[in-house]
Amino acid sequence: MGYKSLRDCVQDLEQHGHLIRIKEEVDPYLEMAAIHMRVYDAQGPALFFERVKGSKFPAVSNLFGTLDRSRFMFRDSLDHVKKLVDVKMNPMSVLKKPFQYVGSSMVALGALPWKKKSGAPILYGQTQISELPQIVNWPMDGGPFVTMPQVYTEDISKPGIMNANLGMYRIQLAGNDYIQDQEIGLHYQLHRGIGVHQTKANQLGKPLKVSIFVGGPPSHPLSAVMPLPEGLSEMIFAGTLGNRRFRYFYDEEGFCISADADFVITGTVYPNENKPEGPFGDHIGYYSLVHPFPLMKVHKVYHRKDPIWSFTVVGRPPQEDTSFGALIHEITGNAIPQQIPGLHAVHAVDPAGVHPLLFAIGSERYTPYQKVERPQELLTISNLILGTNQLSLAKFLFISAKEDNPGLDIHHIKDFFSHIFERIDLSRDLHFQTNTTIDTLDYTGDGLNTGSKVVFAAVGDKKRELATELPVDLDLPRPFNHAKLALPGIIVVDGKGFSTYEEENKAIAAWAEAVKDKNWNGIQCIVLADDAGFVADNENNFVWVTFTRSNPSHDIHGVGAFTEFKHWGCKGPVIIDARSKPHHAPDLIKDEKVERRVDELGAKGGSLHGVI
Repeated sequence: MGYKSLRDCVQDLEQHGHLIRIKEEVDPYLEMAAIHMRVYDAQGPALFFERVKGSKFPAVSNLFGTLDRSRFMFRDSLDHVKKLVDVKMNPMSVLKKPFQYVGSSMVALGALPWKKKSGAPILYGQTQISELPQIVNWPMDGGPFVTMPQVYTEDISKPGIMNANLGMYRIQLAGNDYIQDQEIGLHYQLHRGIGVHQTKANQLGKPLKVSIFVGGPPSHPLSAVMPLPEGLSEMIFAGTLGNRRFRYFYDEEGFCISADADFVITGTVYPNENKPEGPFGDHIGYYSLVHPFPLMKVHKVYHRKDPIWSFTVVGRPPQEDTSFGALIHEITGNAIPQQIPGLHAVHAVDPAGVHPLLFAIGSERYTPYQKVERPQELLTISNLILGTNQLSLAKFLFISAKEDNPGLDIHHIKDFFSHIFERIDLSRDLHFQTNTTIDTLDYTGDGLNTGSKVVFAAVGDKKRELATELPVDLDLPRPFNHAKLALPGIIVVDGKGFSTYEEENKAIAAWAEAVKDKNWNGIQCIVLADDAGFVADNENNFVWVTFTRSNPSHDIHGVGAFTEFKHWGCKGPVIIDARSKPHHAPDLIKDEKVERRVDELGAKGGSLHGVI
């Protein structure tokens, strides 16, 4: 729909039964987030908070909480956008089917950003950072954060909106050492467009101008998280998706202002000026801890008449960003596979926290004159995957050959693991990258942004039948002796609390030696965990614990392990130590008192009665 504002969208959703109002006054400290998460878990409607304690501004969340609601918001433009992305990825498709893309091409041309200051709604008024909703999502968070921002920066050497970046990077509004209303924290991860802009500004010794847009038509925040192909502007994409050109202007200080936003915070980031930011309850299910990140000096906070503050909550998946991901996948389709020769599909596994675990399917075409019996092209494809955009943050990549099972689905966790472990040769098919970069939010490595990666590559005929229940004669010695079957061929074993790598490596090696002569034919993977029952209870628990609590180079072991000419392998099952380590970040744990207050809203007479 061509929404002119976030309020237009809210009214449309409410009219069609996709939004409810929370009429009670709610506390931005934990309570708003708890309400949001409870309603998201119930796959409920979008939420409009009429009365936010301590702020005169209302708030909205869970706009993108279901794929059906997202499709509804973009019901008039979604098909055109899919075609536009397809053309950008594969221009030859226009030559093959020119008439199929005529409408979409015209829509794209009509979506160019529109420089328009006259009558801009955003110029209605100004406020201060402390007057905004001070939303804190998790008990250990370092302060209130903006969780649905659109952060706008320009290339200092090539200024202008067509060379700009619009991204969603969290913003800390207060807490730590920030001077109230004058300073805020800007956090972004590796491989982000804003990082390129800041690097150039730093090299020139100049400040980077930053504009933070909050609210506006829903096409704007979606564009900020969309992994667009090189050369396709987020602002053009926002105009195309929203059926309304992205309206902008520059204020008297030279900051770009989104005319349709509900709020715009302007500020500057000076070279080498950082302050501690965090902690923050993040999307992998743990806190990201306190680290120095860029300091933004606040200039102005603009707002439109009757503005609405937009926010979301992140935590252990699934959350609203999971639904974001589903919509992005629907729009982009097979965009990334078109960029990597031989790649048919790649999937960041959401229950594992997205970045830690990838599934991929490629082709083996290097030796068509002979039967393929070992990974070849798959390894080339793997290197390309681990060097592409956000995929490069992954730690574990499991990749199979399409020729071995054309119907294999990368979104089916159980089937994909079974396909890999039925075929893999653990003595040959594990390939490590050590001392490399991983996700900023991942604390399994030995420092910020530092860790390792591993590729599990499997091709060829099925080599074995995987166990579908625990072997009756599986008698394991201490200290890892209580086993549960998690998935076919994969068992989880309770382990004692982790002490140090030096001690645990010795203990695991001794245990692996003691069990090397057991019949492991149906078991290919052993996961050491703090609570085997929890991990094996369902596949979401399994992938979350296994891949968010392990660093491949440090935490992969094996029965019959060996190193030969720098290559590591094992003759028996691979062992992944997924126990909590002393250097790991703490889990996200909800506040029980707040949860009871949310229960009251769900009782008869409360705004959430019949919803939760």
